Amino acid sequence: MSAFPFVAVLERLGAELADYPVPLIDQMGRSNPFQVLIATILSLRTRDETTAQVTPGLFAVLDSPATGATLNPDDVAALIYPVGFYRTKAKSIVEICRILTTEYNGIVPNTRDALLALPGVGLKTANLVLSVGYGIPAICVDIHVHRICNRWQFVTTTTPEQTEAELRQRVPMDAWININQRLVTLGQHICKPTSPLCSSCPIRHLCPQHGVGRHR
Repeated sequence: MSAFPFVAVLERLGAELADYPVPLIDQMGRSNPFQVLIATILSLRTRDETTAQVTPGLFAVLDSPATGATLNPDDVAALIYPVGFYRTKAKSIVEICRILTTEYNGIVPNTRDALLALPGVGLKTANLVLSVGYGIPAICVDIHVHRICNRWQFVTTTTPEQTEAELRQRVPMDAWININQRLVTLGQHICKPTSPLCSSCPIRHLCPQHGVGRHR
């Protein structure tokens, strides 16, 4: 088992990364789980910059599940272009709004099983809605979290789902919510997939740099 001081590093990153931009979904906070849910779906396989470009116009129209349930998927698709898989996501969004309106009184459910039952919602999205939207302990593992945890050799996994399961077993629950925001920030700006900026990394003296070839 890795001796990497995961929780201590996570705490340090909270201070060291304070001046970097907060990931888009985390900027929404806990005031609107519905917007967190929809924005997370848009962000799948899409850069934050593109998601940020389309969300203001979308939420100006899609102000509630009840409104979304009445929209035509083609109109939603036009609003969210050019996010990846925008037509498929538009259909999922309208169907989610219909389900929330008819089965949940317009409220986004706050359990993982209920969220996973919604169309287009996977483990990453469900966990981000729980943690960011509701403040419920959950670990959202995206490509950044998966890559960095393996680069640190805290885990040795091949899929984000495996990484999430490992982290749930080994990291105290009170640290779960901070994992995604801090590691995504680190991954977007410093610990990049190729040629990471190791010279700028605040925890470079602790990192085994597993799998890192060229770095700066």
